[in-house]
Amino acid sequence: MENINLDFEEIIINSKNILFIQDIDGVCIPLVKDPMTRKLESKFIFAVKNLEKEFYVLTCGEHEGPRGVNRIVERSLIGIDQPKEKGLYLRGLAACGVEYQDNNGNISFEGVSKEEVDFLAKVPDLMRPSFEQIVKKIFPNLVQEEINSHASKSICKTRFSPTINFNSLFDLVKDDSEKRKIIQKSFEDMMNEIIYKAKTQGLENSFFLHISPNLGSKNGNEIIKLSSKNDIGSTDIQLLIKGAVKDSGVLFLLNKFIYDSTGIAPFGRNFNFKDSPKSLIEKVNFCKKHIKPEDMPTIIGIGDTVTSQKIPNNGYSRGGSDRSFLEFIQLLGQEFESNNKIIFVDSSSGEVYRPSTKISGLKGISDDDDNLKFDMIFQNGPKEYLDWFIKFAKNRSKLKTNI
Repeated sequence: MENINLDFEEIIINSKNILFIQDIDGVCIPLVKDPMTRKLESKFIFAVKNLEKEFYVLTCGEHEGPRGVNRIVERSLIGIDQPKEKGLYLRGLAACGVEYQDNNGNISFEGVSKEEVDFLAKVPDLMRPSFEQIVKKIFPNLVQEEINSHASKSICKTRFSPTINFNSLFDLVKDDSEKRKIIQKSFEDMMNEIIYKAKTQGLENSFFLHISPNLGSKNGNEIIKLSSKNDIGSTDIQLLIKGAVKDSGVLFLLNKFIYDSTGIAPFGRNFNFKDSPKSLIEKVNFCKKHIKPEDMPTIIGIGDTVTSQKIPNNGYSRGGSDRSFLEFIQLLGQEFESNNKIIFVDSSSGEVYRPSTKISGLKGISDDDDNLKFDMIFQNGPKEYLDWFIKFAKNRSKLKTNI
């Protein structure tokens, strides 16, 4: 662990109101190539419970479904009875801001139309024929049984965020970055075709492509991070509902947190991601307009997917699915003087290659001119973060009655 701010823990543990907003994959779960093999420590689940209303998850994965985090929680606790009876599901937002869940596993998804849900349900079947064509072209020697196996791993049938994942196919090309680029470009084209099909069905303003990791966005479209010899680049593309971005999710969660604390929802009881202002500055001003300074908690934002890539003669291209929500939390801390803190978890030790802070510092993650600054970096990944978090939650739980 690299301590950048030595009084970090003392500040947050003694704050009257704190709020953890934490990503999941790569933070409390090591990155794996097959999402069906993900594991979560039971001690973490109980630590989250100790923090009660001071903790939310914010993930681009989903709560429900075969690939959902709820299934991981149930496997960790050996069954569904304990999570439901004791309220041990991870509370917060999934699908990048669409799918809200409480501790008991009750799901809601305000702001999503029936037409959008119906189209999303069709997307995995729309992917399959194109997937086969692309794979047969790139890997002509694969037999149908092998193609079927890769399809089951690569096409993620999630309710609000159908996804194409490249990791299974990346295994076939090993260190050939040129073939990885072909895979990335081919499936980006495939997903853009699905966006076009949605438009032809009257859903021209409903969806966008979330690419992870990415290099930021241009003209409203996220920029794919193409593979290189030293960086695997983007590993998956999700079809998401427009407006489902993590920084808007922070607004939704803040609204709930303050309502739970004060009985008043500053943005209104029915606020959802589609009501959110677009830019970070607009979001900050929205908070300044509606939230009293005394109601703003000290927010601790935790993520692992942040990118920065040098562009010759043109500065840096910065992105990553966690960047926007971490930047927003940092800006809120500055505006409200609320001591917000940013934690970065180095997820490079998992099965999916990421730049390593141990090997190359923050190269590929941040840069000297980056506005986003980390208050703490867990260089040894999710296990190290979990050990710290579990201990912190226990100490916070003891202190809360005296604050």
